[in-house]
Amino acid sequence: AIRSLDIKRFGICCDGRKYEENIEVIKRELKYPTDKRIFYIYDAIRAGMSIDEIYELTKINKFFLYKIKNIYEFAEKLKKKRISDLTREDLLQAKKLGFSDRQLAYIFKTTEDEIRKLRKKLNVIPTYKMVDTCAAEFEAKTPYYYSTYESVDEVKVSNRKKVVVIGSGPIRIGQGIEFDYCCVHAVKALKEEKIEAIIVNNNPETVSTDYDTSDKLYFEPLTLEDVLNIIEKEKPYGVVLQFGGQTPLNIALDLERYNIPILGTKPKSIDLAEDREKFSKLLRKLGIPQADFGIAYSIDEAKKIARKIGYPVLVRPSYVLGGRAMDIVYDEEHLEEYMLEAIEVSEKHPVLIDKFLEEAIEIDVDAVCDGEDIFIAGIMEHIEHAGVHSGDSACVLPPVTLSEDVKKTIIEYTEKIAKALNTIGLINIQFAVKDKVYVLEVNPRASRTVPFVSKAINVPLAKIATKIMLGKKLKDFGLVGYRGPKYYAVKEAVFPFIKLPGVDPVLGPEMKSTGEVMGIDFDFGKAYYKAQLAAGNKLPLQGTIFISVRKQDRNGKLVYIAKKLKELGFNLIATKGTAAFLRENGIDVKTIKKISEGSENILDLMLKKKVDLIINTPTSGKIPFTDGYYIRRYAVDLRIPYITTIAGALAAVKAIESVKTGEISVMSLDEYYKKDKEIKQKVKAKI
Repeated sequence: AIRSLDIKRFGICCDGRKYEENIEVIKRELKYPTDKRIFYIYDAIRAGMSIDEIYELTKINKFFLYKIKNIYEFAEKLKKKRISDLTREDLLQAKKLGFSDRQLAYIFKTTEDEIRKLRKKLNVIPTYKMVDTCAAEFEAKTPYYYSTYESVDEVKVSNRKKVVVIGSGPIRIGQGIEFDYCCVHAVKALKEEKIEAIIVNNNPETVSTDYDTSDKLYFEPLTLEDVLNIIEKEKPYGVVLQFGGQTPLNIALDLERYNIPILGTKPKSIDLAEDREKFSKLLRKLGIPQADFGIAYSIDEAKKIARKIGYPVLVRPSYVLGGRAMDIVYDEEHLEEYMLEAIEVSEKHPVLIDKFLEEAIEIDVDAVCDGEDIFIAGIMEHIEHAGVHSGDSACVLPPVTLSEDVKKTIIEYTEKIAKALNTIGLINIQFAVKDKVYVLEVNPRASRTVPFVSKAINVPLAKIATKIMLGKKLKDFGLVGYRGPKYYAVKEAVFPFIKLPGVDPVLGPEMKSTGEVMGIDFDFGKAYYKAQLAAGNKLPLQGTIFISVRKQDRNGKLVYIAKKLKELGFNLIATKGTAAFLRENGIDVKTIKKISEGSENILDLMLKKKVDLIINTPTSGKIPFTDGYYIRRYAVDLRIPYITTIAGALAAVKAIESVKTGEISVMSLDEYYKKDKEIKQKVKAKI
């Protein structure tokens, strides 16, 4: 279970984790549960606390506490041995207690490969049991399996051509159901091609782990050891890694080392796209611009790079998903603070420092490549500017503000990169458009936008990518080049803030959303309005709008927003600085006090339900508990729609105007696809 969490832990102990020695800290951590409590139970046993003491603090059934004590005692016993003294019984006992090869390698100061060799030599290999879905009432036939180290193996290995699909593991903020969607579509494609589909995944709450999705399902951690055991048993024709997000990619190079046939884009290409220095060389060779960057292994190095590039900079550890531990840094003090924390995050991997392109338009492209041709499925324009994680930003397909020349450049760069990486299957590229088109990031795998794009354009991308990995060509499906729909599809993120008391709902480079919705219409404003409505952020059509923005946002765009809202019949209220700026530009606005300025302030009005929409952009840097924080937080708690970016406010104004001047239509996806086809045929006939 700990291995399956995907938190770089390989068991409860003996994997490099620093043990807590301070007994007072341990007692506090046992008394107040967090996600780390399981590890502190081990630390408590190691520190000599009795099971009764631990029970009093945790109230965890002693049966389980004794089981953890057994693991501790066995680890201590193993530490007294040399690897040459290990017997088959020792290894078997270690495996029955859940010790991974990585833990045993740590204990005996050797490698995981060496432990694996020894285990196989002594014939200590896992057997697989069927999950009894019928509670022993009658014989279960569901093909669910889990590994154990008993004597009887219940898996029947067939002689059919088979493919193993590695799932996405636990669903968490930053890695959601989108990757599971891709895995399920891959299985459907394999079944259509009469190939046995085997899924390896460990989240029982997903569709990929439903009893009727795959031909066979292994509930196992997605680590090298566990995946290799299954592959060696099933001997598949190939393994699919590109649909499970970052988790399967982390073991791609290791699987290749074991000569496992990887279908689709090869691990070397995946590594080339993930390794910043190698990828930069490739972009230079292709003549494609990239924002200035540097790679730091220490605080001093980070400072030098940031000074050279110039603030603000975007900092993050390499090889992470969902922008985990990513931040925009505006000064040296903030950078130092970040690096002290980030070194913990990155372990072996360095910290990446990029020039942050403020006010740039971010673009996401999803494409499928067969090695020769490329199908550009979707060019998505982010509503929020660069700096908001792509998983959190609202986006629209096709783009609304890009010129034809910029679109052509994006298509050209996408083709060049996909072919240079020898992409077979899906690829996602993120661009930033400022003075020119820059490449931000390339992922030669399924992205979290694949389900959205597939539904928006009526093309099952994951299914087609799977068939391409099996040798088919894009021309077989009549899919080459780019073709955007004639309607607009808007994706909006859904956030868990209402369930997270005290959390600031401001958006940044670290992903916070837990879901997404879609709005479609032939008018962009209406599509955006529908998406907001679906996300629970219903935009008002009348009433009072509160505006309070940071100094750098007091510009022509804000004047346009305020003027439009006035024209649409809204009352405007604003804090002193914003109100003064708007009045200077001829806009009638009422000044309202900040929370810190006494009553009657903005919070009082919000509590009286006299505010219908909030436009509040946060100040730069991490300043906790400012007025802005309280305004945004109360907006969440009082369910008042709120916007934290100027770009989002511009889109909202367009949406409100569209809905006030025309009715909202409701159509099924099939009706949109049909109408889109008719419009395209009319255009073709005219040409």
